[in-house]
Amino acid sequence: MSATFAEMFQMAMPWWAFVLRACAVYFILLAMIRVTGKRTMGQFTPFDMLLVVLLGNAVQNALLGEDTSVGGGLLLAATLITLNWLVGLLSARSPRVERWVEGAPVLLARDGQVYRDVLRRELISREDFEKAMREAGCLDMADIRLAVLENTGHITLVARQDPKTEEGAT
Repeated sequence: MSATFAEMFQMAMPWWAFVLRACAVYFILLAMIRVTGKRTMGQFTPFDMLLVVLLGNAVQNALLGEDTSVGGGLLLAATLITLNWLVGLLSARSPRVERWVEGAPVLLARDGQVYRDVLRRELISREDFEKAMREAGCLDMADIRLAVLENTGHITLVARQDPKTEEGAT
């Protein structure tokens, strides 16, 4: 029994190889996710969830190699959690890192003018934009004062004020 217990923690590679693999996979996946745009991470559909599960399976061998030990798995988990914490810390302290990791909000429309080329570039469907309009109470494109694709992938729409309301507010 003690031989089996010892085998559970016997790693097939040196500890630093796990850390190096975890760092490489983490940063390459982070870059790939950033390149795919905000909408990919902003609204999870069943297809997105499937992608996450398949990505996890796809990178498993890149992380573990031939190792199946508990120690190797725990070391990888600790490395990935630490990397995630460090990226969060750096993002909070450096606007440049935050912009690279999180991206920046993107203007989609202003004063009734919808930037269709931006919608296309950001992979926002007409249906998604119209849904955001309905949620903001905009029945027509002319009702839009401002539309922004946030870092989270959410579309924020600000409706124009009713001219009568604006006159009363001044």
